[in-house]
Amino acid sequence: MSGSYVKGLPGLLAATALTVSLALPGTAWAATPSRHEAELEARLARLEAEMAEMQAALQQARAERAQASATDGEVALAMARSAEAKAEAATGRIAALEAKPQPDGFKVGGTTWKMGGFVKVVGSATRFANGELAGGSLGKEFFLPQQIPVGGAASTDLIGHARQTRLFFSTSTPLGGKELKGHVEFDFALAAAPLGAQRSTNAYTPTFRRGFISYGNLLIGQEWTTFQNAAHLPETTDFVGPMDGSIFVRQMMVQYRQPLGSGLDLYLAAENPQTETLTTTSAAMVDNDQDRMPDLVAKLAFKDRTKELHVAGLVRSVSVHSAGAGDNALGYGATVGGKILFGPDLRHDFRFVASAGRGIGRYFTVGFAPDALYDRAVADRLNLVSNVAGWASVKLGWTERLRSTFMAGYQHADYPDSLPVPGLANVEAWSVAGNLFYSPVRNLDFGVEYRHAVREVASGLVGKMDRLELAAKYTF
Repeated sequence: MSGSYVKGLPGLLAATALTVSLALPGTAWAATPSRHEAELEARLARLEAEMAEMQAALQQARAERAQASATDGEVALAMARSAEAKAEAATGRIAALEAKPQPDGFKVGGTTWKMGGFVKVVGSATRFANGELAGGSLGKEFFLPQQIPVGGAASTDLIGHARQTRLFFSTSTPLGGKELKGHVEFDFALAAAPLGAQRSTNAYTPTFRRGFISYGNLLIGQEWTTFQNAAHLPETTDFVGPMDGSIFVRQMMVQYRQPLGSGLDLYLAAENPQTETLTTTSAAMVDNDQDRMPDLVAKLAFKDRTKELHVAGLVRSVSVHSAGAGDNALGYGATVGGKILFGPDLRHDFRFVASAGRGIGRYFTVGFAPDALYDRAVADRLNLVSNVAGWASVKLGWTERLRSTFMAGYQHADYPDSLPVPGLANVEAWSVAGNLFYSPVRNLDFGVEYRHAVREVASGLVGKMDRLELAAKYTF
């Protein structure tokens, strides 16, 4: 384009000069108009050709620039897409690393060892409407309906602790085509808080929770009673949650599980017996260690992708024998419960347990009511107490990281009319609670929960509790 421009410039100047000279009168060109006009027309034709060439070159240059701009845009877009793809790939690799199953324990010889548990920190503010709790009471640290004060002035309690922190160790050894397993678990929650612990070091004694051996379908040792399913308990900042409606026992047992197919299992167990009684004058629980036969439990449990259901029955001998006197009575009970998943990605669930029985009071709520009334001074026989209890909860998974659980529990004890009942004997308890949990990353949970609970005793006195609780939990 530049060469054409230089070549055409002299012609343009000559044509301009020619035009000017023609316009001036008296010049020599006027004498011979035909020859000069022909030369002028030739020069003009060359000028037009050169101008056309310049315009074509200019259009070509503009087209080349437009093409270059388009190419640059495509390159920029391609580079942006490549960077985005690399970022997504990096994010995917990080997610894959987080989701990748970590080494499941470590091996020593032919035995695989595992360790796990959680660190849990809890803080709560509680208002007791009808009395106050003594220092070191477990009811300060988690919900125990039998420790809601009655018959006193209102009080407020603020406490923080990490006593629910838990550790377990387990082993597994292939043997004879089956797995021989062992499990030991402890926390710091259920031992009575030593007086003065909060003064300085807050030292608490580890408490044994579970310890058992299993081989194939046989389990021997201390485990959750076969009469319950601890895995169905709802998510809560509390130690248990709806304790007033729960079955809650860990004890020594010999348990056999028989798969029946299609997700259905049969459990049969003989478990450690223990009889709890009240006298006619005192609401303090009496431990009787003269039992003569184990508690017998049978349970059917079903599980598939969206639901877990169980139904169980319990038969036991309630027994008191001391100083050549005593009595036996037949206790029995049944329970049904389950967990049903629903909603988007199955993030929601409904859980429930309903139980009833006679002479099985110690299985409910860490002994809210006794198995029987027994007072040798009045009548040398056992008078069994009947119980009905239950709870239900709904969990709503708002997002993958945010969820809430709403729960309610209830229990009622029916005492025999044949004997007087101590005025402070527990008769009824109920509670409602709701919480909100947030998990910013896997295995880290932050929760806040509010609970309202009521306790009624045989004299008619009522105690009320309102508790706001915060919790942080890291599971490993």
